[in-house]
Formats: sequence, structure tokens, C-alpha cells
Amino acid sequence: MLPREELLKGIENRDSIARVIDQAEQAIKTWEVVVTDFLSPPELPEIQRVLSRFTDVHLVAWGGYPQAERQRVAIARSELPLDKSQVAITALEVVGNFLFDTATHRDFLGAMLGTGIVREKTGDIIVFGERGAQVIVVPELTEFLEMSLKQVRSVPVKTQAIDINELKIREPKKKELTTVEASLRLDAIASAGFGISRSKMVNLIDSGNVRVNWKEITRASSQLKSGDLIAITGKGRLEVGEITVTKKDRYRMQLTRYM
Repeated sequence: MLPREELLKGIENRDSIARVIDQAEQAIKTWEVVVTDFLSPPELPEIQRVLSRFTDVHLVAWGGYPQAERQRVAIARSELPLDKSQVAITALEVVGNFLFDTATHRDFLGAMLGTGIVREKTGDIIVFGERGAQVIVVPELTEFLEMSLKQVRSVPVKTQAIDINELKIREPKKKELTTVEASLRLDAIASAGFGISRSKMVNLIDSGNVRVNWKEITRASSQLKSGDLIAITGKGRLEVGEITVTKKDRYRMQLTRYM
């Protein structure tokens, strides 16, 4: 085994990554498929990077649909077959009349956590305005939430399991654009990609509303590179594509905005 401290060097989410290292070691020893709890977007690339140093294991991540932000990871010895069907998840529908008391993602999550469960057992929450929401959880919580999740905000709800194929996923709209900038600064690229003034973008960055590769960034001068993903609360995401240098030493880049 690789030394634990070496594996955790430079890792931000040390506690959750340490748990996954334990699970990887368990998968190696027992020859069984081991599945983690749901992991957040910042944790997933760290776990993939750490486990890539384990030559004895491979992994697959799945959260119920291709664009899922929160995903579980199945880990197995390299000799064993592994696919997303081995990542156990359940979908629930939370139905109520939210016409006069609209509930947000935060409201549904708060109601679920209010039943006594922990965040790590829940995946994505897909909100449908006045109709309710669909939520993804670990299978062992299905019956508990069907009995316990009876109200969100002031609205009585009915919670019931549905087939994972019944998830109503909206494909994100995307817009391709090209911009030429004098630098690779975060505020310059995000301003061009989101169509927001540079000063407003700086305010958004300063106030902690901007994440790059799922990490909160509060320096407008942070340098970006091809492949970086910028997310702004309430405004979607922006992916930085190919970057080339023009004859005038400016940066021409391809951007994809997801809305």
C-alpha cells in the first residue's frame, strides 16, 4: 500500500478521501465491489487522482444520469468486471402543490436532512417548480424517506420510489462562442463567457459566488487553462476549450456555456 500521508498530500477533502482509501484497501483485501457514499463535485476528481495510484483497483462513478453532480463510486480489484449497474442508487419522487409556496433545491434538501439523514446519503435533487422534485438517494433510505418525508416548507408531500429511468432530466442548453482576451485572468474570461461586465464579475468573485473546477475562487486574477470549468451560482457553467495565441500575443479561446 502507498503511505496514507503521501496519498493525502495536497488534498482538500482529507476526511472523505481518507474514507475512500480505506474502502479501496477493503476492496483489494476482500475481492468485493465496495461502493462509497455520494461524493460532491470537488471530491470526485481528488478521489480519481488518488485511486489512480492504486494499481490493484479500478473504479466507476455514477449518480443516476450522465450530468449528475453528486455521484457514488464503485471500487473493485482490477481483475473484476465493473460497471455503473453495480453503483446502487434509488430515485424518489416528492410530489406536492407548490403553486403558492415555491420550494427550492435548498428547501427539499433541508426537509430531507430534517428527517435525520446525512448529506452523504443523498445525490442530486431535480426540482420541478410547482410540482415538486425528484431526488436520488442510497437504496437503504427508500422506505425511511417514504414514511418520514411528509412536508417541504408549508406543503404536504407524498414521497414514493420511482424507477431510475423515470428521472425527468433536462438536457442543458449550451452556447459555443469565441473570445480574444489580453490575459487568461478569471474575471476577463468569465466576463466574456457569461456576458457580464468586468466589474460585476469581480464582485461575484469577491463574494464567493464563483467556482473553478468546483473550488471556490475569490481572486479575480486567477489564471485559467484549457479544460477549466467555471460555475457561477444561478448562472450556469462555462467550459474553457482550446486556447491559441494570436500574432499580437493575445489569447483566442473557445468557450462553451451551459445554461
